[in-house]
Amino acid sequence: MIRLISSSVFRITRLICVATVFFLVSCDRKENPKPVSYSGPMREGQNVTMLYTEKDVLKMKMIGKKVLEFENGDREFPEGLFLEFYDEQGKLTSTLTANHAYFFTKEYQWRGRGNVEVKNLETLEQLNTEELYWKPDTKRIFTDKFVTIREVNDVMYGEGLDAAQDLSDYTLRTPIGEFEASEPEEEDN
Repeated sequence: MIRLISSSVFRITRLICVATVFFLVSCDRKENPKPVSYSGPMREGQNVTMLYTEKDVLKMKMIGKKVLEFENGDREFPEGLFLEFYDEQGKLTSTLTANHAYFFTKEYQWRGRGNVEVKNLETLEQLNTEELYWKPDTKRIFTDKFVTIREVNDVMYGEGLDAAQDLSDYTLRTPIGEFEASEPEEEDN
């Protein structure tokens, strides 16, 4: 009789196990969700100051309240950026500020947006625009947006600009406003 009960318990246990496996397998027919890929910043820094030198001479100083670095090497300064540029002797020559900045690694260029201002501290020239691109390798800045350039005795307006990063030379693509044209002086022979 004990044997009969054991045999019945064994069959019941086996039946419960089979039913449980069947239940678990039937519940697992849902597709597993695909993993979510993360595209946000990999690193974040606060109150960042970066110095760039060539041959032990300071060339540029970069200051930002917040910097985000992405997996592809791009960097974003969502709370603004302040740059100082120095000449071969280490003298401060010009500055650039923007409310927001982004560095594109692949293109090796920067984009500044929102109240972008470039100042040449030697000539007292100042550029203002809402968006500006900067190529560090060529030391050139450019934009397709409206620009204002203030010189000591003059103010110029235009759409689009190509210039040296320190405003030592520039070209307005489409000047706006009135301009005085003067004849070149003739040389006496």
